[in-house]
Amino acid sequence: MSALAVRVKRLALQLLGAAGTAGLVWLFGSLEARWVAVTWVCLVPWLLVLDRVDSRREAVLSGVVMGLVFTAAIFGWFPEALRSYSGAPLALCWLALLALAPFMELQFITFALTRYHLRRTTREDPRAFWRVTLTGALVYVGTEWVSPKLFAETLGHGFIASESLRQGADIAGAHGLTLVLVIVNTCVLEAGRILVAHGVREGTRRALAPVAMGAALVLACFGYGQFRYRQVAALEANRQELAVGVVQANITKYEKLAAEMGTYDVVRMILDTHYRLSAELLQNRKLDLLIWPETVYPTTFGTPKSDVGAEFDAEIREFVSRAEVPLLFGTYDLEQEREYNAAMFLGPGRNGTLERSAYRKTMLFPLTEWVPELLDSQWLRERLPWTGYWKRGPGPQTMALQLGEGRAITVAPLICYESIFPSYVAEEARRGAELIITLSNDSWFSGTPAPKLHLMHAAFRSIETRLPQVRVTNSGISALISPTGEVLAEVPDDHRASLAVTVPLTPHVSTLMVAWGDWLGPTALVLSAVLLLAPSLLARRKARQATA
Repeated sequence: MSALAVRVKRLALQLLGAAGTAGLVWLFGSLEARWVAVTWVCLVPWLLVLDRVDSRREAVLSGVVMGLVFTAAIFGWFPEALRSYSGAPLALCWLALLALAPFMELQFITFALTRYHLRRTTREDPRAFWRVTLTGALVYVGTEWVSPKLFAETLGHGFIASESLRQGADIAGAHGLTLVLVIVNTCVLEAGRILVAHGVREGTRRALAPVAMGAALVLACFGYGQFRYRQVAALEANRQELAVGVVQANITKYEKLAAEMGTYDVVRMILDTHYRLSAELLQNRKLDLLIWPETVYPTTFGTPKSDVGAEFDAEIREFVSRAEVPLLFGTYDLEQEREYNAAMFLGPGRNGTLERSAYRKTMLFPLTEWVPELLDSQWLRERLPWTGYWKRGPGPQTMALQLGEGRAITVAPLICYESIFPSYVAEEARRGAELIITLSNDSWFSGTPAPKLHLMHAAFRSIETRLPQVRVTNSGISALISPTGEVLAEVPDDHRASLAVTVPLTPHVSTLMVAWGDWLGPTALVLSAVLLLAPSLLARRKARQATA
């Protein structure tokens, strides 16, 4: 067989293994409980072919192929969404996604290199399996934490469909679940390899160690999850309750509507629709708080740019005064010609006046909402006309909301993209938040898996902080999420509805994620570096001592 034929055969094998893993990941990526068990074997097809590589170059190739196939399978919907948003050709959107895939999924490359190196250098070590398994998993998680991601995705997110397994996220986030997943997958592969090599009778005894390790991790995750779920659920028996109104008007693509109808008519329609849906809620129930979604009022509030803007501002204030319900809504905030994406609160103040406070979004989506000053130029904006002009807010903040009748609540405000950052939300929880409120605009991704993925991220933030959450979007999915990650009520994607939800305000529950933030990623990087470098450093030290 020629050298070219050998290379083609090896590449085909790598593609086959990557496709097998990507297919299994796609199954449990549907976030359905029936596919949760797939997570324990999803990496096995790729690991099988990865362990057959015979050079560092081939290990890198295996990681690159896995990253490309994974990205195409899991985010194959993104190029079309990007085309719809930017107007760029679909082929160019696909090219951009695949070109970035090796960098966004860098963990496959570093994991492949680590596994190849350790399996080659520790063949005679009886403890090699444990070192290879633990080091590889730490490298995988550490690299994932440090590398750029479209949606901060990690394999552990697939556990959201399991009531028990997802509870472990309050220890080390979704990355902690990924660490367990990678270790168990390597245990399954090792056990299978031993059984094939030694037969059932002899192999069963030899495979006991990896089987016991994998089973212990799975059982520990289930056991902790059940304990934590019952503990948090028991606290709800003595809960206080908050009546919150959620409005999802399903009005999208403001720029297109403004071009067709005119800016005034679009703002008029948006406000009138939200007034009507809010009035329907208030007819049937007294509310403690009313929430409208991100940028529902698509201009500056409190610092109007025109007389018409001042009239709209006054109209919103009049609505809040007349309805006698505090309102939290998405708008723009202006200060010294710096414009922010903001959540604005209007509530009862002193002497019959309205109190106003604002939260400014910090974590802006690059190139669509915000351009770093070092990159910002006329040349860039001419070529990427959709780039935004918003400025970044000051960072994690809490808002103290006065609700009337002497009641008050401290909330952790989040706007859209911010909900995918665990440390950001943990900092707000440390500042005394009792409730997470997320305002979002997912309309550009309507009809794709993105709204469901965004909701999943939101659920993990509630698990990590053990705080209930009200999520309000313009087109879906709006939801009430419990401290255990359960979606208690929702308005589906691409629906118009108003919803009254009863929010359970549970007593404070301490978690490691709140205390330490997203601690596992940097810890994994340090530990993996120690495990990789320590043996060679010790060997050199012994060699110097022997020659001394």
